[in-house]
Amino acid sequence: MALNAALDVTYVVDGVRWHAGNRVTSVAERAGGKGTNVARVLSALGHEVVVTGLVAGNTGERIRRDLAAAGISEAFLPVPGESRRTLAVVDTIAGDATGFWEAGPRIAAEHWAAFLDHYRRLLPSASGVALSGSAPTGLPEDAYAQLVAAARDAGVPAVLDADGTALRLGVAAGPEIVKPNAEELRAATGHDDPLAGSELLLRDGANAVVVSVGADGLVASTPQHRWMARPPARLSGNPTGAGDACVAGLVRGLVTGSSWPERLAEAVALSAAAVLRPLAGDVDLDAYRRFRDSVLVKEV
Repeated sequence: MALNAALDVTYVVDGVRWHAGNRVTSVAERAGGKGTNVARVLSALGHEVVVTGLVAGNTGERIRRDLAAAGISEAFLPVPGESRRTLAVVDTIAGDATGFWEAGPRIAAEHWAAFLDHYRRLLPSASGVALSGSAPTGLPEDAYAQLVAAARDAGVPAVLDADGTALRLGVAAGPEIVKPNAEELRAATGHDDPLAGSELLLRDGANAVVVSVGADGLVASTPQHRWMARPPARLSGNPTGAGDACVAGLVRGLVTGSSWPERLAEAVALSAAAVLRPLAGDVDLDAYRRFRDSVLVKEV
């Protein structure tokens, strides 16, 4: 799901000098946003995917053309306005990235209602749903909760990757997995401890919570078990798409029915392999296969 579909622009620089001129060593432009990145990873792993959401204007058409060129199916609903662009500045010296995100189009109530009908028609053919990223202006605060509830009613497990109010309200609709990072969890629950924060989200309706704790990996909680999953090594590169690769691994685990330790190893390995690639939505598949057997997963 790419509610607020984006055209991603990535600048690669050898060290950023803020408040000064910077020479860009390479530029890439393609369809992006968190939901699209998740779809790219799943497609690379051999899964059939369909990206849906809202697109607008010339930027929206460029997003659709780029997905078609990549061989990824889409079922976007066009709306008035102009889709957003996102700019990621990747600093090869620091091994980090800084992002700038445009807001996207304003969505009228009638277009949201039309999209909900469109989404419900797609659900019977789905085995799993990833609900990721920001929502465009104009949507109701419980937009993600409505999408989670529709998936639940259709018997399709949903992974929710959102923040703020969308996360809090979405949890109450009962997603199969909620995937906040540490900062998002802190904002939603007031807890720095991922286990304590996850307990609150479980109490509020999530069936499972997987918290990304950056280079330290993942902390996962269900009503019965708790796990820590650590990557085999600390990696430098572009972390922009690591969280999206993690969501792809969690969705893959739901669809294939793998055990929790297996799906966490998969999610951590995909996240690490994504850091090694310059563009969000890509993973180093050879590295992913190596990492998968080296991820440390232990019950806590």
